[in-house]
Amino acid sequence: MPKWGYSIIEEKLNPDITAKASGRELKVSHKAAREVAKAIKGMDLAQAKEYLRDVMAMKKPIPYARFTKKLGHKGGMEKHCVGRYPIKTAERVLRVVKAAQANAENKGLDVDRLRIIHTAAYPGMKIKRYTPRAHGRASPKYDTTTHFEIVLEEKMTQGEQ
Repeated sequence: MPKWGYSIIEEKLNPDITAKASGRELKVSHKAAREVAKAIKGMDLAQAKEYLRDVMAMKKPIPYARFTKKLGHKGGMEKHCVGRYPIKTAERVLRVVKAAQANAENKGLDVDRLRIIHTAAYPGMKIKRYTPRAHGRASPKYDTTTHFEIVLEEKMTQGEQ
């Protein structure tokens, strides 16, 4: 069994006020996961969960910045004009966010003050299969899995600073 690490430097994190979670080898598009990660980074935990639920209900789109060729325009976005509703990806990312929340609750952190400080999505293992073709031949078919990481941090209040 592999030992998974995180892409954020562990020494920079204070373990008393941070909680992390990861989803490994998720069967979602790594391109969509990258855009979802970029969209929710910096949000409060409750705000990110609500945003992902709105994406799954097709109320709010995820703005796409990198893979935008032939993408349709969506209304209601501020900076970008193109986007999509990656429902499957948002559902899997929401699971990872809830796992990070459970890890934070287990550590005794205040859930109302949690903020997302780090997100990462990158391609994982490739699943190789074969599609049968005519005349007894076969063509390879690759499915790329996705690794998704999230780190939550408890915000300091005015009296604690």
